[in-house]
Amino acid sequence: MASVSSPRLAAAVSNAGGLGILAASSQTEESLREQIIATKKLTDKPFGVNLMLMMGNIQKQIDVLIEENVQVVTTGAGNPGAFFPRFKEAGIVVMPVVPSVALAKRVARQGAHAVIAEGTEAGGHIGELTTMVLVAQVADSLDIPVIAAGGIADGRGLAAAFALGAEAVQLGTRFVATVECEVHDNYKQQILKANDRDTIVTGRTTGHPVRIIRNKLAREFERLEAERVPVEELEKLGTGRLKAAASGDMEMGSVMSGQIAGMINEIETVADVIKELVSGAKDTSKSIHEKISNL
Repeated sequence: MASVSSPRLAAAVSNAGGLGILAASSQTEESLREQIIATKKLTDKPFGVNLMLMMGNIQKQIDVLIEENVQVVTTGAGNPGAFFPRFKEAGIVVMPVVPSVALAKRVARQGAHAVIAEGTEAGGHIGELTTMVLVAQVADSLDIPVIAAGGIADGRGLAAAFALGAEAVQLGTRFVATVECEVHDNYKQQILKANDRDTIVTGRTTGHPVRIIRNKLAREFERLEAERVPVEELEKLGTGRLKAAASGDMEMGSVMSGQIAGMINEIETVADVIKELVSGAKDTSKSIHEKISNL
C-alpha cells in the first residue's frame, strides 16, 4: 500500500476496530516519522507500519519505529530474521507476509508473533500459491496465528479465511475504494470499473511479480518481457509507477489491485466496510451451518 496507505486511512481502520497499517516503503526517516506522528493525532488505537526489507535505509526506518513506540510491524520483500533481535528488544509485535509454507516456518522459528499468508490473488507484489491452498497449509504448519490475505473483499471471504484456519484477515484493495483513502479518484474509479479478469501480473521475469489492472504500462511490460530485455530495463520501467497511479495516471501508473476488484461496486467509508465485513461473515457462517446440518 505504498503511496496509498496514509495516516487518514490507517487511523480510520484502527478507529473502526481493525489494525491500520502505514507503508514505510521508500519513505525517508523524516517522512516516516511525520506519518506516524500524524496517525497518532487521528487515533488513540494501536496501528502498525509495513516495512519493505529491501530498502537501503531499513535500519534507520526501524530506528524511527522504535523511537516512536510503534507497536506492530508487518514485513515484506524478504526474510526479517536479521531484524528480529531489535524488534524483540523494543517489544514490537512482528507479522511477516509470507507466500509459502517454507518461509512461514522459517520466520516462526525466528520469533514471528504471527504470519500474513498472502495468496496470489492479492494486488501488488505476489507469490504463486492461491489464498485457499496457502492459508490452510500454513495454518496446519504453525502454532502461531495466521492472517489470511489476497482475494478477500467481503464477509464471505472472512468466513472462508476462518474456515481455512486463519485468525484474522488483511485487506488492501477493498480499502483503496473508501472515502478515507487519499489516492486520486481515478484510481478508485479504475477499481470500480474492473471486472474479474482485468488484472494482470507484470514483472515475472524480474523475480518481483506485481499484480496490476491492465493498462498501457501493463502492455509495455508484456512487450518487453516477451522480447526478453534485461531485467534492469524492466525495473527501470516500474520505478515510481505506483506513486504515479496514486496521483491519477491510469495509463502509465502501476494501478496495483487484487482480483477482487470485480467485487467492489461502490466507494464506502472504512467503518461501513468493516461493519459489512463482520455482519456478512456472520450471515455466511449461519448459512453454512444450515447447509451442513442438512447433509
